[in-house]
Amino acid sequence: MKTFLSSVCLAALTTSAFAADALAPVDETVVRQVSGYGEIYGGGVWFDEFDEGDIWAYGGAARVNVPFAERWNAQGDLTVDAIDIEGNRLHSIGGALHLNWRDPASYAVGGFAEVKTYGLPDGGPDQDIWDWKVGPEAQAYYGNVTIYGQAYYGGLEVDGIPVDVDLMGIRGVARYFAQDNLRFDAELGFHRVNLTQGGTDADLDVVALALQATYRFTDTPWSVFGRYQYENVSISEASDSLDLHKFSVGLRASFGSGTLLDEDRNGATMDTYRPNFVLPFVGG
Repeated sequence: MKTFLSSVCLAALTTSAFAADALAPVDETVVRQVSGYGEIYGGGVWFDEFDEGDIWAYGGAARVNVPFAERWNAQGDLTVDAIDIEGNRLHSIGGALHLNWRDPASYAVGGFAEVKTYGLPDGGPDQDIWDWKVGPEAQAYYGNVTIYGQAYYGGLEVDGIPVDVDLMGIRGVARYFAQDNLRFDAELGFHRVNLTQGGTDADLDVVALALQATYRFTDTPWSVFGRYQYENVSISEASDSLDLHKFSVGLRASFGSGTLLDEDRNGATMDTYRPNFVLPFVGG
C-alpha cells in the first residue's frame, strides 16, 4: 500500500501520461503475479476402536496460481497421499483445477473440478479405482482472517464391479494470521459416500475436524507446518462408528509471494479435502 501511495504522489507531481506509465508496472507485478508452492509431509494415522499396528502417512502437494484477464485466476493442484500398514501401501494421486474471480481486499468466488486415482496394496485386487468431484467455492477476507467455504458432488468408479457410488460434501475453513508469516487454520466438514448395489442402499458419513499451524521464515520461501485431523465415520446400517486420527508435520517451498498472507490473498489459496485413510469409503 505504501508503494502504491508513493507512486500516486509522484504521478501527481508530473503529467497524467507519466502517471499511467508509472502505475501499470505495479498492477502487473503485484496483482498479476504467477505464484505457488510445493510441500511434503509425514506422520501417522490411528483408530480409537482397534489397533492395526503402525500406520505411517506421507505425501505432498504442488499448487500453482495463474492470474489472467484482470481479476480472474486459474489454479492447478497435484496431490499425493499414502498410508503404509506393515509394508502394505495404499495411495492416491489427484489433480484439481480451480477457476475464480478474486478481489484480494474483499473476496474470491468460483468453482473447482478434481479427479483422483487410487493404488491398492500389493496382493490386493487388480482393479482401476478413481473418483471425480465438482463444486462451488468462495472465500471472504476480513483483515487478518480468511473464511473459506466449499461444496462438491461427485462419483467413484471401480473397474469390473457394478456398484453406484455418489460422493457429496461441504467444508468450511477459518484462517487466522497472527502475523503475516504465522497462520492458524481450523476446518470443519461433512462428507457422505452413498453406495447403491442391487436393492441395497447405504450411506457412509464422515464428520471431519482439522487444526493446522504454519510458519514461514521471514524473507525466505520456506515454511514449516503441523496438522491434526480427526474423522468420525458412521454407516447408516450400523450402530457403531469409527474414530480416526491423523497427525503430520511438513515442509513447504513457495514462489511468487512474499508472506503467507500475501500467498493467501493473491496466490494459490484454494485446496481440497484429503481424507485420513486415503480412500473415500474409509474415512472420507
